[in-house]
Amino acid sequence: MGLGRAGDGALGVVAVIARGLGVLVGIGVMLGGCSSVSSIVAVGAGAAAGGASVNPVVGYAVAVGVAAGADYGIKWYGRTTQGAEQDAIAAVAAPLDPGQGGTWRIRHTIPIDNETGELRVVRLIRNPLADCKQVVFSVVDGSGAKATRSWYSADICRQGSGWKWASAEPAVPRWGYLQ
Repeated sequence: MGLGRAGDGALGVVAVIARGLGVLVGIGVMLGGCSSVSSIVAVGAGAAAGGASVNPVVGYAVAVGVAAGADYGIKWYGRTTQGAEQDAIAAVAAPLDPGQGGTWRIRHTIPIDNETGELRVVRLIRNPLADCKQVVFSVVDGSGAKATRSWYSADICRQGSGWKWASAEPAVPRWGYLQ
């Protein structure tokens, strides 16, 4: 599969490199929870580019660029899913009065980190800036008999015509991307 060998004769070097990068990005998406995905993808892309071009500087440059891009993409996806989960919880809690509860659920476009749980509005907090509600909610991990439920608390506040998450984010990794 190198330059001038059977693997790139019909497709060309660019197509072989593009296909290899596509495979590596696909593997990166599947390993989304792994903290070293960007490094794994970068090493593979750098090796493929360096081998195809027979130039280690090109391989290194590709590896650095791919690592930065993969890291950014993984963090963007995490922030996006986190925001969607927080919005789903706020949307369910918005019409509820203190003491009332409901079930929240999020289904992402990419079916990773789909979550569900229960919530209950604990109290209404009125202040001159915005009306807020304190909620307790659960996140269910797993399914069936092995499912575990963890409980958390948060604040949501009225923002314009809707309600948004208003809690400061914890500095511990206990929630993963939900924090």
